[in-house]
Amino acid sequence: MLPESPHVSIVVPAYCEAPNLRPLTERVFAATRAANIEAELIIVDDNSGDGSTEIVADLAAVFPVRIVVRTNERGLSSAVLRGFQEARGPFLVVMDADLSHPPEAIPDLVAPIREGRADFALGSRYVSGGRIDQDWSLFRHLNSRIATWLARPLTPVRDPMSGFFCLARTRLDRAAPLNPVGYKIALELMVKTRSRRCLEVPISFADRAAGTSKLTAREQIRYLRHLARLYWFRIAGPHQG
Repeated sequence: MLPESPHVSIVVPAYCEAPNLRPLTERVFAATRAANIEAELIIVDDNSGDGSTEIVADLAAVFPVRIVVRTNERGLSSAVLRGFQEARGPFLVVMDADLSHPPEAIPDLVAPIREGRADFALGSRYVSGGRIDQDWSLFRHLNSRIATWLARPLTPVRDPMSGFFCLARTRLDRAAPLNPVGYKIALELMVKTRSRRCLEVPISFADRAAGTSKLTAREQIRYLRHLARLYWFRIAGPHQG
């Protein structure tokens, strides 16, 4: 079912997300086909052992989806980079596996990149028209806002914590060496690709449909380390960070 030359490669890092893979795949291809986008879906799984491989094999009989299982690496950001290596399309989309990012917004992310109106398109909760699930706790709201505030000197976008984004492969190929720490790969890419025209597309961010959150205190510490590296990159030049 893989297209010979997909226009868009959609990369989804995953760990123990088996219950979400079927509805995610169905919604992704409903959205892309409605927009006449030739797409492929690449699930990069960190050896979950939860049946994800079998689910994707079943889906691959109907949809252009495949799974890459990593046995020697862990982590969202490195999984995204592995997905980029596997991708065949000139436009790259990244989204979470937990259905918090609406697949129906994929065409809106792709359009400004394909048309040359933006260097980087980001699904945003914090621009007009964006929203967050009402079930979010006060702690999660505060955590997101503080993380965003800490990144503000690095990028003018209002939701740099988003993991739902699109960029062209040509821009990725011009990026400074990537060395992401933790899970905020979009921020790394915006800085390292020197994307000046960053467009935020409003999305409705939903709480995960199934499974458990990967946000832990360890990941928050990694985020602070990641910020430190990006600030040093900005200060010391393109060969640092």
